[in-house]
Amino acid sequence: MKKIVILSGAGISAESGLGTFRDEGGLWAQHAIEDVATPEGFERNPTLVHAFYNARRAQAAKAKPNAAHFALARLEADFEGEVLVITQNVDGLHEAAGSQNVIHMHGELAKALCHACAHRWQAPLVMSPDDPCPKCEVPATRPDVVWFGEIPYAMEVIDPALAEADLFAAIGTSGQVYPAAAYGQHARRMGAHTVELNLETSSASRDFAEHRRGKASEVVPVWVEEVLAVKGA
Repeated sequence: MKKIVILSGAGISAESGLGTFRDEGGLWAQHAIEDVATPEGFERNPTLVHAFYNARRAQAAKAKPNAAHFALARLEADFEGEVLVITQNVDGLHEAAGSQNVIHMHGELAKALCHACAHRWQAPLVMSPDDPCPKCEVPATRPDVVWFGEIPYAMEVIDPALAEADLFAAIGTSGQVYPAAAYGQHARRMGAHTVELNLETSSASRDFAEHRRGKASEVVPVWVEEVLAVKGA
């Protein structure tokens, strides 16, 4: 086994205190997705969207990696081959735990994007529609996150990685957001062994050959130990 590709979703960060848009009482429950997570919503009310992501950024800044994040960082460090983490999450918890080979397919809360010239930079904790781009100086600042209806980042890297994977694991994903929801099926078709680690059955569970049920902080470390034991690491 030479290449492991991991897809992580909101479930891996939920135990670090970052809620998903399906959680009751969280930030997402206070807003309609079309108002705060679409290009159209941003065009209608950029002040509302910035306020929402300012709150998410402040929440993420206080979050700490949990045992699942640390286990994946250990897997990358100790596995003899390549480990790639593709995350749907916009937090930086994988990197905070020590993972280095990480693709943020849905962008990052910690970055800002100019929708006039496409320049990117480190986002301050608080952003507003009046913030000028540090490159072109146009007040066209938005969060550097992929909203519903937009194309995820790094697809030109992700697709070949799925085709080359010997082992594909999906952790804490709902299986409802595409294209990521189809990655298990695609990797399995290309010959990878597929495993789903999730709190419960997802919409994509049928696409996986193996399933581990439970909290990410509990099942991921055990799974990592088993993978490393195969190579005697």
